[in-house]
Amino acid sequence: MSTPADRRYSESHEWFLVDGDHVTVGITTHATEALTDITYVEMKSAGTELAAGDSVGEVESVKTTSDIYTAVAGEVAESNDAVVDDPSLVNNDPYGEGWLIRLRVADAGPLESLMDAAAYDAMNA
Repeated sequence: MSTPADRRYSESHEWFLVDGDHVTVGITTHATEALTDITYVEMKSAGTELAAGDSVGEVESVKTTSDIYTAVAGEVAESNDAVVDDPSLVNNDPYGEGWLIRLRVADAGPLESLMDAAAYDAMNA
């Protein structure tokens, strides 16, 4: 699966998609391949205030448990209940139905310092 060009990427393999005052967060295909089969997803609940660098939740796989971090401050607007019910969505469609959490942000500017798709792909080559 190619890395979508419409979002920004962190070195810890989270992706961030800006849509107005909301930022959707997920993990990349590279992360899902490293984790293998994801068996459990738990995200912060709506209304939780987060600072940049905070954990938004965790994913567990047959290999390990990994915290997922935000690169931008905001309030949790929504977490994806579908991935809680069916964690395999994260493996099967990490850039679509497998998104993890949506934040309401005042300033998405800090995301500009993250990698674009080409830089992310180069890092993982």
